[in-house]
This record gives sequence, structure tokens and C-alpha cells, in this order.
Amino acid sequence: MKLHTIFAATMCVMALPAAAEETVSYASYGGAYQEGVRKAILNHLPADHGMKVVDYVLSGGIRDIRTKVKANAVDIDVAELYGGLCDIAAKEGLIEPLDYSKIPNAAGVPEHLKKQHSIGFTAYSTVLAYNKDVYGKNPPKNWADFFDVKKFPGTRAIGGTYPSTNMEIALLADGVPRDKVYPVDMDRAMKKWEAFKPNITVRWSSGAQATQLATSQEADMLTIWAARIDAAIKEGAPYEYILNDAVMDVECLVVPKNSPNREGAMRLINHLLDPKYKANLPDHIPYGPMNQDAFKSGLISPEKAKKVVTSTENISKQLILNSSYWAEHEIEAQTKWDSIMLR
Repeated sequence: MKLHTIFAATMCVMALPAAAEETVSYASYGGAYQEGVRKAILNHLPADHGMKVVDYVLSGGIRDIRTKVKANAVDIDVAELYGGLCDIAAKEGLIEPLDYSKIPNAAGVPEHLKKQHSIGFTAYSTVLAYNKDVYGKNPPKNWADFFDVKKFPGTRAIGGTYPSTNMEIALLADGVPRDKVYPVDMDRAMKKWEAFKPNITVRWSSGAQATQLATSQEADMLTIWAARIDAAIKEGAPYEYILNDAVMDVECLVVPKNSPNREGAMRLINHLLDPKYKANLPDHIPYGPMNQDAFKSGLISPEKAKKVVTSTENISKQLILNSSYWAEHEIEAQTKWDSIMLR
């Protein structure tokens, strides 16, 4: 009997390591951004928390989530979506409510980004990037210059899939002050784009494509995410980018409906928000942590903060995308955008 008890206890101890480690899946947009998240956060989790994270590229964004939920084929525990899409996903019933009792690291996230079905994770900014070799001592300074092909001749590229951000850019270029952009005058924005459309060389549909446009120097000016142009610059692309009037969107974390491991998803979200990990993120990409405790920790130096889009100084230069507005108006705007830009 004693031998049996000892054997059983030994087997339990031997089984503990396997039981302690869990696998959770995480989906994001790939490229430099996802690689940065892995290096800054995900690579630490097996040793620190016994959590193995399998990550996937969510190339279709909310469309991928929508397809998986409707087909009852959800294989993702935690996903990232662009801020405006988080509200849309919640409205469509595609994502689970978050259990904030399991996410103590949410404390450092601004209150307006802690929603029932999503939480702010990082912020990314769409910036105006230009080829320094092309424009020399007379570079563009704002969105109005982007649209001015007489003063600044050359090829142009834009992210051509969604109306959000693009409509804001058009209105800023047309002289609308940042604090007057919302509610968006869609007709005015689309009139601006319709007139400019013949000057667009490429409408990119992915971050990887946008980066390639810079590394190949195919576009003299382009709208591009800050992390993507920063990656191209590090590879030797002769570009610079402008944060003034950049359009900032907040990347949020969500749990798709019927996630295979909902409890693990809450644990992973908590780890993703951990300020000691978030402070690592600027070492890899210029996306800003939304957990402000990462800045308060002292682990992000003032020199490093200059390149972080969510630093106090940089936020003041940018337009923060109104995700609630787009949750209500995305379909109307998409129809207007497609009718002009895709015809």
C-alpha cells in the first residue's frame, strides 16, 4: 500500500510540468509588428509562465474572425484588431466579453480603452513617408503636400482597403483642423480622393506590401504604418516620415466567440499587457504601449520615448482615430469609398 502511494505521488509530481504548461493561440497582422511582439513578450512566456503561444497571421482582419465564427471553426484564443474594427466585431457578436478580474494588468490602460469586449494594447500611426533622395532639401511637411503633385511631383501609394484613416487624411489635407474632423464629412473626403485618384500609383493592401514599396523605392510618397516604414529605413531605404497629423489607431485585444481556451485567453491578455514586457516593445518596433505603467516603470528612456508614437510628446502631434464613430458609420463609408476608389 505504501509503495502504491509513493508511486502515485511520484507520478503526480512527474506529471506537473506537462500540466503546468498550456498552449494558447494568438493572431495578429504579421510582419515587423508581430515579430516585435514575439521578441518583446511572447518569447518570455514559456519560461516565466509555462505558456506556449502559437501565433498566426490574421491577414484578413475582422473578415477572418467573421468567417471562423460563422463557420463554427474558431481556432484562435486571442486576436488583435484595428481599433475601429473592435467595436464593429462587438456589435456583430463576433467576440467574447472580457473577464477583467483575470486581467489585473489592465489597470494601467486608459479607461476609455477598457471596453466590455476589447482592450487597448498598442497604438499604431499612419504616417506620411517620403523618399529623401527624391525631394532633397524641399521635403513634404504635411498631408496637403502629399496631395500637391505640382509642387511635389512623383509617385504616390496609399492603403486602399478601408475608408477610415483615408477619410481623415483627406480632410486634414483639405484644411480641416484635427478637432473638427469628427463627424467625418464623407462627401468632402471622397471628393478630395476622387480628384487625386489618377495620381495614385499603388493601393497597397497589406503592411508587407507597403514596406516593399519603400524598400524598392517604387513610391516617392506613401501613406504607411510607422512600424513598416521604420523597418524599411533600417534595411537601408532612403525614407523619412512625418508624425505631424499622423492618424493614430489603437490596436486592441479580443477573444473570438467560442475561443478554444477562453480562460487561457484571459491569462494571455494579462501577460500581453504586463508593463515589464510592454517596456520591451519599443526596442523592436515604434508602436506604443497603451499600458502607461510601461512608461512609469522607467524602463523606457526619454531618448527611446521620442520614437514611441504613444509618448506624451508624440500623441500631441497626432489625430486619434475615433473608433466608436467608425463602428456606427463603417458600412456607409465603405460603400462610398468602394464606389469611387474601386471603380
